[in-house]
Amino acid sequence: MTTTITYERLGDLAGTDLGYTEYRTVIQDQVDLFADATDDHQWIHVDPERAKTGPFGAPIAHGFLTLSLAVPFWTELLEVKGVTTKVNYGLDKVRFPAPVVVGARVRMRATVVEVVEVHGGYQIAVDQTIEIEGGAKPAVVARGLYRFYA
Repeated sequence: MTTTITYERLGDLAGTDLGYTEYRTVIQDQVDLFADATDDHQWIHVDPERAKTGPFGAPIAHGFLTLSLAVPFWTELLEVKGVTTKVNYGLDKVRFPAPVVVGARVRMRATVVEVVEVHGGYQIAVDQTIEIEGGAKPAVVARGLYRFYA
């Protein structure tokens, strides 16, 4: 469910659990395109036959591909009305506790931990966890920093 808030009320978001996104399936074509974009063609990502005999039993998504899914997941979790510019300001404490095998489904949970005024706008710090359906450990744990300007 999407949380909708106005720019003027962004300060009220601190401590808000934004909940979960829908699941998305990670597919081989997506992994291959990411490999091309980043020039990271390691066989554990792009060679499904060889990856079957590798340490994960299947090809896995790049950690940074999984992290980048935070971008589309955000559109499911938060809408801020009255904003002219949104900026991905950065990340803190990024970890990749578990690999995502191709074909797995992932979703994100997010909690706003802090909201501060910065340079004519607001910055929110968000604890983000990208979970693997049925997985014992998350795929990504990170604190995202996002800025909003009216």
